[in-house]
Amino acid sequence: MKAAVSDFVQTERLAQQMDEHGLDAIVARAGINFTYLSGLVYPGTLARHLDLADSPRGVYLVWPRSGEPRMVVNAIAEGLARRDSFIEHFDVYEGYSEPPVERLAKVIAGMGLAESKIGFETNFISAADWDVLRSRLPRMQASDSVDLMDMVRAVKTPAELGRLKRGADLLDEAYLTHFPTVRPGMRERDLHAALVAHCLAGGSEFTHGILNSQRNTVPYAGESDFPFASGDAIRTDYVAYVKGYPGHQSRCAVLGTPSAEQRRQYALIRDIYNAANDQLIPGRMAGEVYQFVVERFAAAGMAYKSMLAGHSVGAWWHQQEPVISRDNPRRLEEGMVIAMEPHVDHWHIQDMFVIRADGPELISDKFPTETIFACG
Repeated sequence: MKAAVSDFVQTERLAQQMDEHGLDAIVARAGINFTYLSGLVYPGTLARHLDLADSPRGVYLVWPRSGEPRMVVNAIAEGLARRDSFIEHFDVYEGYSEPPVERLAKVIAGMGLAESKIGFETNFISAADWDVLRSRLPRMQASDSVDLMDMVRAVKTPAELGRLKRGADLLDEAYLTHFPTVRPGMRERDLHAALVAHCLAGGSEFTHGILNSQRNTVPYAGESDFPFASGDAIRTDYVAYVKGYPGHQSRCAVLGTPSAEQRRQYALIRDIYNAANDQLIPGRMAGEVYQFVVERFAAAGMAYKSMLAGHSVGAWWHQQEPVISRDNPRRLEEGMVIAMEPHVDHWHIQDMFVIRADGPELISDKFPTETIFACG
């Protein structure tokens, strides 16, 4: 049975935003908005066509202020859309023969929107496609809908929170299952493969992330043949998508018995982390939370150099607005979900929290983080 669109889309919030911007329709092309508004999770190769702005098999979703939304989809991607999507109306084109933007222009005209004000993701529609739309729909007024859709997606429905919880539980189960298997000489790539395989077998359609020994100083270079040794601190930062929504946690571990110095360092970071999480209060600006993190690390004698201390999460892509970054004026709202990750070096703790009026609610609660996890 298909889920109802109102279970996952903030329809009233979306309508309000469209009215405030005077929009007659929104066109979704990027994965974050297409997935959110369609309820459809494309896997594998079909998913990559959402990421590629110049894809000859791209998909669009036209969401009118009044009336039923329509999906512009290529024949290869049609079957899954009809089975799983909220959307009931489809316009199917033949990929590689008809440019998808040409069919989009026809659909917009057929919906009576050729002379309307329509919101587009101006950070994703290519210049070539803009030229086609302008030539086919000269009376259409195009507007940017990026910030509007960021605003709509930021506050989660109960059904969205349920999916985030499923992803979080799965990812923590992977950590709890495979951290104890780490032994001296095990390669980074072996642990990485085990974590990813666990998530895929457990229902994740896509899992990615990083892990590294603290002795490997290039953590984003891909998990390598670098072997773990006794006493290594292990840093992680993973995302496991389940039905389009991510579990997103970072967990720390030490191979063997943590030293007194490792325990001291971890406790210091953990105290700052806890204090930063308590700043997730409705009405507070994201930049204020970031500045709090900077000041707390400075008080402990450490410079905080990361460009962010957390971020919202949502469908398709885990790093969404509001981002907890320097001078970000976005205000936190009740019902937002923030993945907090103020960290220094390899002491990287991260959890997802729902912002509530009476304080943040932890979603990713399966893995204990008060002390360092001892592997082996």
